[in-house]
Amino acid sequence: MGVFERYLSVWVGLCIVAGVMLGNILPDIFQQIAEIEYAHVNLVVAFLIWVMIYPMMVQIDFSSIKDLKSKPSGLILTLIVNWLIKPFTMAALGWLFFKVIFAGWVDTDTGTEYIAGMILLGVAPCTAMVFVWSQLTKGDPNYTLVQVSVNDVIMIFAFAPIAGLLLGMSDIGVPWDTLFYSVLLYVLLPLVAGVISRRLLEKPKGDLNLFSFMAALKPWSILGLLLTVVLLFGFQAEVILKKPQAIVLIAIPLLIQTYGIFALAYGSAKFLKIEHNIAAPACLIGTSNFFELAVAVAISLFGLNSGAALATVVGVLVEVPVMLSLVYLVNRTKHLFPE
Repeated sequence: MGVFERYLSVWVGLCIVAGVMLGNILPDIFQQIAEIEYAHVNLVVAFLIWVMIYPMMVQIDFSSIKDLKSKPSGLILTLIVNWLIKPFTMAALGWLFFKVIFAGWVDTDTGTEYIAGMILLGVAPCTAMVFVWSQLTKGDPNYTLVQVSVNDVIMIFAFAPIAGLLLGMSDIGVPWDTLFYSVLLYVLLPLVAGVISRRLLEKPKGDLNLFSFMAALKPWSILGLLLTVVLLFGFQAEVILKKPQAIVLIAIPLLIQTYGIFALAYGSAKFLKIEHNIAAPACLIGTSNFFELAVAVAISLFGLNSGAALATVVGVLVEVPVMLSLVYLVNRTKHLFPE
C-alpha cells in the first residue's frame, strides 16, 4: 500500500475536521455548492464520486469470470455473505440500535436516516480496497479478481431491489426512480466506462500501458474521496457541532457488524477447509463495503445534509483501521487453514 492507503483513516479524520471547520466559517459557500444539483443529484459530489469509482472499475477484468469453475467454494461463500446475510444483519443492527438502544439519544427521523445509511453500506460489497486486503494477506490475485468481477455483475441487478426491500421494511419511503438512476449513474455507467477503457488500454502495449494508466488515476481517486468527505461534513457542520456524539453512535453498530460478519465468514471458511489464499480474500470482501457507492446513493436518496449521508461517511472512517486489524488476524491464523 502507498502512504495514502496506509494512512487513509488519518486523512479522512483530517478531512472531517477540515469540513466541520470550513462549514462553520464559510457556510454560504457550502450552501451554494449544495444548490448545484439536477434531479436531486448534486453535480459537484457526483463528479467527485465518479473520480473515485471510475479507477476502481478499470481494475476489473471480466474475462476472469470464465474461471468460475476453479475452486467454487470461496466464491460461493463470498456471494452468500454479501447478498444473503450482510445486508439483513446490517438492517437489523441499525433497527436495534437506533430504534431501541439509542432511541433516547436520537430523534426518530434522524435515527431512521442513520438506519438507511447503514442499509446502503450493507448492500454494497467492496470493489476496490479488497485488492489491497488480498495482497496484504497473500491471497490468490486471480481468484480475488473473479470474486470482485462476479460481485459487480450481481450488484447491477441486486443492489436496488435489496436496498429497496430493506428500506421499505424499515418504514423508510423508497423513491424507486431515484434508486434506479443511482445504480445507473454510479454502478452501470462507470462499470461500462471501465470495461471500455481497459479494452482500449490493453490493445497497444499490453498490461504495462494499463498499469501506468491506473497508477496515474490512483491519486485522483483518493483526492475525490477526501474532497467528498470535506464537502459532506461541511454541509453537516452545524449539526455535528451540536451533536458530536452522532459519529460515535453510528460507529458502534458498524463495528459490531464488521467484526461479526468477519467471524461468521472466517469460521465458515475454516469449517469448509478452504485454502488460506482463497479464504482470506473471500472473507475480507464479504466484510468490507463499497462505501463510495453507499455515499453516492445516500446523497441521491436523502440529500447532502441527511443522517443517511453522514452514516455512510462514518463507514469510511471506521472501515480502514478495522480492516487492517482483520488483515493482521488473518495473517496470524494462516496455520489453521490448508495451504
